[in-house]
Amino acid sequence: MAGRIREDDIAEVREKARIDDVVSQYVTLKRAGGGSLKGLCPFHDEKTPSFNVNPARQFYHCFGCGEGGDVISFLMKVDGLTFTESVERLGEKYGVQLRREEGDDEPVRPRGPARGRLIEAHKVAQEFYAEQLASADAVVARQFLHQRGFDQAAAATFGVGFAPRDGEALTRHLRGRRFTDEESVAAGLVAHGRSHYDRFRGRLVWPIREANGDTIGFGARRIFDDDRIEAKYLNTSETAIYKKSQVLYGIDLARTAMKDSQQAVVVEGYTDVMACHLAGVRTAVASCGTAFGTDHARVLRRFLGDHGATSGEVIFTFDGDSAGQKAAMKVLESDQVFASQTYVAVAPEGMDPCDLRIKEGDEAVRELVAKRQPLYRFALDNILARHDLDRADGRVDALRDAAGLVASIRDKTKVESFSRELAHMVGVDLDEVRGEVRRAASRPAAAEEPRSGRRDAPEVPEPERPRLPSLSDPRFLIERELLKLVIQHPAGVGRTTAHVTTADFTHPTFQGVWEAVTAAGGPPSGVDDAGWANRVRTAATEPAVIAAVTELGVEPVRGTSDPNPTFAVAYVYRLQELTTSRRIADVKARLQRTNPVENALDYNRMFGELVVLEQHRRKLREGAVGQTGSQS
Repeated sequence: MAGRIREDDIAEVREKARIDDVVSQYVTLKRAGGGSLKGLCPFHDEKTPSFNVNPARQFYHCFGCGEGGDVISFLMKVDGLTFTESVERLGEKYGVQLRREEGDDEPVRPRGPARGRLIEAHKVAQEFYAEQLASADAVVARQFLHQRGFDQAAAATFGVGFAPRDGEALTRHLRGRRFTDEESVAAGLVAHGRSHYDRFRGRLVWPIREANGDTIGFGARRIFDDDRIEAKYLNTSETAIYKKSQVLYGIDLARTAMKDSQQAVVVEGYTDVMACHLAGVRTAVASCGTAFGTDHARVLRRFLGDHGATSGEVIFTFDGDSAGQKAAMKVLESDQVFASQTYVAVAPEGMDPCDLRIKEGDEAVRELVAKRQPLYRFALDNILARHDLDRADGRVDALRDAAGLVASIRDKTKVESFSRELAHMVGVDLDEVRGEVRRAASRPAAAEEPRSGRRDAPEVPEPERPRLPSLSDPRFLIERELLKLVIQHPAGVGRTTAHVTTADFTHPTFQGVWEAVTAAGGPPSGVDDAGWANRVRTAATEPAVIAAVTELGVEPVRGTSDPNPTFAVAYVYRLQELTTSRRIADVKARLQRTNPVENALDYNRMFGELVVLEQHRRKLREGAVGQTGSQS
């Protein structure tokens, strides 16, 4: 077996693989001050960004879920890779030649083929399918594309190809490229029965790509009448790299435009995505072989940078028929996952964007998106259309149904205006609408109680486990800021911390961080060392301390973007002043418990100690003030 990757090569990968470049392939990052970047965490669902990246320190940390680390650990977490696979992928991308240690074998990996092999197999398959589109057997496939307004250039842009009717063409091709049958099956490209055969046969195929452009699966459309599989579309089955609930077709082409325009257009099929992009709507994406769901919404939000304080838009296009209306209503149920304004664009005569482009041209597709209507209004019209508003009982039923919609509106400041609109549309008194909306808002809480069936047997809450105070507690501000300086700007700290000890820190986690700093050689050894922060993190042993190092490594330093020793020493004075204040409090407490007559020697000794400590604290306070004044 090949030996482990050499440590100096791993260090070079960490240095050359810019963490902001890698993370931005998965998350839309915005400047957050102090040289840091911020976005929505890819590891948990959130509406307010708490995921921070510090390019200078090469760290990331989420203040919401606590995940943190360097560029290698990010790839391991986000793509489910091993350490070696992450290093190999980054090394290949950033041009680092990886060497192996001799005689130092890596442990056997207990799982299937490496992710890199699965990605490479898909790349080979996509190229093979694209070449086959020009073959004589693919004439029906080319006709299909032509009839839908897609020429050869469009097919090349989207990587469209043709899977030969020969059931083993791709299987043989992959074997010829030295892929094992195990790898081809694990990739979802080849199936296995009595023998190995192609997963897709005689179909037009679209490559499904990750945001970084890697192909991870395919969607295949039936084009021959004698196709024994009746399903119009087949998609890659779930594999180690393809999870249909988390994949959006076209995200690789749309992600930049989505970020720039703060808009995403969700369509229903592959040809609709193509039609939209070719018509100039470059933010179009589609789910792959499954309905648009919550996980898809999370993907969109990450690329939109959807924080709740943005004017971004998510526009869903649906056919105008009943199926399209049902789809729109289903989206409404999950609309709470978006902070962006959510809209619906319904094409006339039940046409999808592809049909609309064929019949009326590119301008009609752009106009469809431009004439979007709020999802709320579309849903309201849909609800009221089901009732006869000319009848009294019809108006009552319509009001009850629609009141639930008004009560569920995310922006509560709009409830009153929507209530007025509903009163006008139904033809009832405004107070009657207000009352029904209030009742609708209270129904969910009341409805949940009987479901448990345990009202007579309340659960006994588990006793709370003792928890450490938050690292962001104001009591630990000085400790936190000094450690941020030490990790992020060792050159600006220099030897100012020579007399700082673990006892100066009161939070156990911060004590652990300082011990890791000391074990790494102290701030002076971090000067001119690009790997200093990672060295401190490596020196830490406890998970909480490791997480704290990444957290401190990405959070901006207060008060300056370019600290120097004068700035740092002010924090040292303040930290030691707090230590001295704690000692003074201890001495005073002992004095109060000591009888000055019976224990005169002890009392006088402690009193003298108290005087010295008070003088020392005063000098530290004056020193801190003086350093602060010299900065202004």
